[in-house]
Amino acid sequence: MPDPAVAEIEDLSFAYNNGQPVLHRIRVSIPQGKVVAVMGQSGCGKTTLLRIIAAALLPTQGSARVLGQETSALDRDGLYALRRRLGMLFQFGALFTDMTVYENVAFQMREHTRLPEETIRDLVLMKLQAVGLRGAAELMPGELSGGMARRVALARAIALDPELILYDEPFTGLDPIALGMIARLVRQLNDSLGATSIIVTHDVAETLPLVDYVYFMADGRVVAQGTPAAVRRSGVAFVEQFVSGRIDGPVPFHFPAAGYAADLGLAQAA
Repeated sequence: MPDPAVAEIEDLSFAYNNGQPVLHRIRVSIPQGKVVAVMGQSGCGKTTLLRIIAAALLPTQGSARVLGQETSALDRDGLYALRRRLGMLFQFGALFTDMTVYENVAFQMREHTRLPEETIRDLVLMKLQAVGLRGAAELMPGELSGGMARRVALARAIALDPELILYDEPFTGLDPIALGMIARLVRQLNDSLGATSIIVTHDVAETLPLVDYVYFMADGRVVAQGTPAAVRRSGVAFVEQFVSGRIDGPVPFHFPAAGYAADLGLAQAA
């Protein structure tokens, strides 16, 4: 029997206020307990899809069912309640710069629970221990390296033991050591918490060995999906170009333009 779906996206389309469509008839199913990647080049709509799953945006058409709830049917209180069951690691961490590491991780616990400070202290130190930064609890974000800041943001994302953890480009801007460390933590924390994780990324080398399933997007559509091994041999030209990093293919090197000779005035000279 297949794992139950934590998020179900059915025939979903989305457009911002200018009416320009961003997502077209997307169908995505995220099984419980798995780490799933949404991959594609910049501008393909993958972060917009993540925001819809986080209920920060609502579908223009179709449906988004997250943790058993239809997001379009929720009122404000219902949306806030749903979001409290999610953890989010933002691109570049997005730590509160005027708070210590400890205060950053404690923030959600103080906002959304009535736990006593002694219990919050124990939980914060547990989360920081899980990411290897208990000793950095009193540092300010400006005193952290990029990799350390990302790990603090990860500790904050799991502060309330979320059922679903969302990662928006978690590997961007990291050196190889920090990148490998974050990738390992994503997998370990997902499995130890019994959570489900969705990673939006374009990092092929680190992501494919890490995840259980992959959705590849291009131009607002899902063009391939499957296990990492299956998508590698999918035969889809865009996926092959993306995975191999080839310069030319379905995504061309040259932006569409008039003939080069005409632009240089060579046609008239001839």
